[in-house]
Amino acid sequence: MSLEQILAIAVIGVMMAGFIWGRLRYDLVACCALMAAVAMGVVAPGDAFKGFSDDIVIIVGSALMVSAAVARSDVMEAGIRRLAPNLTSPRLQLVVLVGLVTVLSAFVKNIGALAIMLPIAFQMARRSGVSPSMFLMPMAFGSLLGGLMTEIGTSPNIIVSRMRAELTGTPFSMFDFTPVGATLSVVGICFLAVFYWLLPERQRRQSDINDAIAISNYTTEARVVEDTPADGMTVGEVQKPGEGRAMVTAIVGSSQQKRVPLPDTVILAGDILLLEGDAEALDRIVARGGLILAGGRRDTSTPPQDIGIAEAIIGQHSSLIGQTAQRSLLFDRTGLNLLAVSRRGQRFTERLSRIELRLGDIILLQGNRNRLPELLKSLDCLPLAERSLRLGSVRRGLIPVAILALAMAATATGLVPVTVAFFAAAVMMVLSHALPLREAYDSLDGPILVMLAALIPVSDSLRTTGATDVIAGWLSRAGMALPDYGALALIMVAAMAVTPFLNNAATVLVMAPIAAQFATGLGFRPEAFLMAVAIGAGCDFLTPIGHQCNTLVMGPGGYRFGDYWRLGLPLSILVILIGVPALMIVWPL
Repeated sequence: MSLEQILAIAVIGVMMAGFIWGRLRYDLVACCALMAAVAMGVVAPGDAFKGFSDDIVIIVGSALMVSAAVARSDVMEAGIRRLAPNLTSPRLQLVVLVGLVTVLSAFVKNIGALAIMLPIAFQMARRSGVSPSMFLMPMAFGSLLGGLMTEIGTSPNIIVSRMRAELTGTPFSMFDFTPVGATLSVVGICFLAVFYWLLPERQRRQSDINDAIAISNYTTEARVVEDTPADGMTVGEVQKPGEGRAMVTAIVGSSQQKRVPLPDTVILAGDILLLEGDAEALDRIVARGGLILAGGRRDTSTPPQDIGIAEAIIGQHSSLIGQTAQRSLLFDRTGLNLLAVSRRGQRFTERLSRIELRLGDIILLQGNRNRLPELLKSLDCLPLAERSLRLGSVRRGLIPVAILALAMAATATGLVPVTVAFFAAAVMMVLSHALPLREAYDSLDGPILVMLAALIPVSDSLRTTGATDVIAGWLSRAGMALPDYGALALIMVAAMAVTPFLNNAATVLVMAPIAAQFATGLGFRPEAFLMAVAIGAGCDFLTPIGHQCNTLVMGPGGYRFGDYWRLGLPLSILVILIGVPALMIVWPL
């Protein structure tokens, strides 16, 4: 081996140790590795930052934005609720989520299937009171397994199909991958459903501030409009989307008479509902029921996308103290709508516009986003730490799902590359106002994207220095002394080991010729060995960097680098133990 090859392997080895050590954040470890590689001459200075324009970085960033827009619409979660309204067991939820993403990944790009299901996973985790980390990594692994089932499920399958055509004149067909892929998918789902507890419970780091300022007793009011879902519902049915975290505290009829909100009380058009609960639960009740919030007046000169919501505490010298929104002519003076009020230890029974505000009350105000800071200052209201609140915000219903479906259809038909499709989908989410521009940038997970961009040139140094050719030679010599099943297993294990440092497509391009030559030298047919390469390259369960699906869930799940092998190592061993004999049965040597 040359000095450059030794240095490339050494840098990657030290980097992996740094990830596992966990004392420095993963993006900082990756940046240090990149600087070391440049300093040692392993990575050329001109190539040091090529990772920032790499397809994987664009795909992951775009998928995060698309997923945020889909989550904001609540459409997917509503669909799951309709199909499985009583699904409350975390284990059953895990099976459903992993099963759905696995099946979807067989026919659409696995990163797209995962992006569809992420918002549902967060909703289910919240409903069950468990950490999303219980669901997200198993779903990412399920998406990788699902891609093994068809030719279009993942890039390695397409590449080995083309290579078989070059070797034998006949490519693999669409469903040649299904017998082994489906077997591994079923076994994998069963494993994940039973052994999910191997994962440590993690919380996303950014969630701490939201937990600290969470307000659970906002009071708001909303009007029932004719021919909307809430018209004719009972109180219990209207409250159901709140999942016990919001309730109707009073009903004011069209004649201004109050009615007791018993669970079986029927709600009619024209009724005003007084609602109490946390902002998110209130938002779901209002959105699902088609209710109109009390602050229905809006400055027509302000575009809908510039309407924002502020959460603030009434200060000591505020002009709002002792006033109601009605008496103070709040909207007429400032253009702000009062959406909700929270007061510690008190439940309101009066109309929102008639609540007399006090020092320390927490209020939700809606108005021109650009003017909110100066208006809050003039009212002597202290804004709380910024967090995402959707109560009273503009929704786009099915638009995010339609945009995502078009992107996935474009990739499935080969019309455009995955990178272009997902980037275009992210742009369309913002242009259609399905995702406000501010939330779009908030949804991007900077540390993950920086880690990926720094890792790409470091990992590619194995190829550019010729280290991969040396490793390939070692494998060929080792395989000659093994029995047929051992040689097949060696090829699969080697592909699994190489994938974290090359992308899965590059792994197949490196390993497939070795596998074909391997099979020919041993007097075997090449199909099983090519399939072994595709399976190994498609099953990176040990790190977050080998496949974009693993990277996508790292930030939202709060995972550390070393968490992946806890669940991924036994799953990888299971794939080898089941996959090798399955390949020998379906594709005899």
